Amino acid sequence: MNKENPIKNLNEFIEKVDQMKKVEKMDLSSDQDLTIAIMNLISIEEHFIFSGAKTGKNEYYDLVKDVREMRKELLKKIITEYEGEVWCISKHLLAASMRLMEVGTKQLGMGKKEEAYDLFDKAYSLYSLFWAINMKIIDIGDIGKIDDQALNKEDSEKKGFMGKVKDVIKKAVDCCIE
Repeated sequence: MNKENPIKNLNEFIEKVDQMKKVEKMDLSSDQDLTIAIMNLISIEEHFIFSGAKTGKNEYYDLVKDVREMRKELLKKIITEYEGEVWCISKHLLAASMRLMEVGTKQLGMGKKEEAYDLFDKAYSLYSLFWAINMKIIDIGDIGKIDDQALNKEDSEKKGFMGKVKDVIKKAVDCCIE
């Protein structure tokens, strides 16, 4: 098993992503928009199920199938290759990220700013992990930690795995670049 730091050199990674954008015509800003649409489709599925249960109307349940098929079709545009549970992990990372954003927004509305900021940060951590897995920035099998905050013995910043992933995704997935 390879125990190297999966995020050895941030600049090297960003350069690699820039090259991929040029060669493979990656449109990460469109993919990022698509992930937000997928998050909302997951939420719609949940709302149809809860509405069906609350009202006793099976018509709500019947709508879940069409929305689910649309969500699966769109998710395939982003997750083109996967192994094991990566498909489901990815779906749940997006769903959890969306829910944390919604709860954070409610906390913000109640004046609980620190709680909201913490929830927003957690949402972004999960969203970043989604991208890290699906852009193959990380190999789940190669993640090795020395202590709670270091990825390996060469890790001088000691931000922890999620801190590193968030830094990489912030630089690689910039929706404002045309």
